[in-house]
Amino acid sequence: MKDVRAIDATLDVENGPCAGRRAEFLRLQAEFQADLSPMRQRLAKMMTSWESGLFCGGSRLTLLQDNLALERWFKNPKSHERRIHGHAHAGVRIVQEGPTLLLTLDAHPSHPEPFTEAELAPYMDATPPRCQLDAMRRRGIMRRARSMKGRRGLLAALEQRFRETS
Repeated sequence: MKDVRAIDATLDVENGPCAGRRAEFLRLQAEFQADLSPMRQRLAKMMTSWESGLFCGGSRLTLLQDNLALERWFKNPKSHERRIHGHAHAGVRIVQEGPTLLLTLDAHPSHPEPFTEAELAPYMDATPPRCQLDAMRRRGIMRRARSMKGRRGLLAALEQRFRETS
């Protein structure tokens, strides 16, 4: 437990700047790798797999100092999304429409009063990013593929599209 607490202390934002916590994390990782104890060897292996992205914010981001803060930030829109459609699971909508949906769902904590027409007018002709449009198109194809009635028509349309592109 002492080792786990030491690792946890390197992840706590209140224990100093990101660079210092990362250096301590890497020092602990090296110490555990050099130890012959199987438990410490396992901890070192887990720490190696956690390392990428663990201290993603660096000094540039004040809101998101590590990927734990990033996960906490994502929980707000998810809970809002669950309340919108009444399910326990947020669904794939956040993943597929996330580039624009998260900004929308997260706008209200920083702007508590209702938006005015003048504030929303600049975004009237905005288009979603290409990755989001592609994800929504793939979702539509997969939904039609799950339908027993529509599957035959979908396969025929996909085959026709493949013939036209080849």
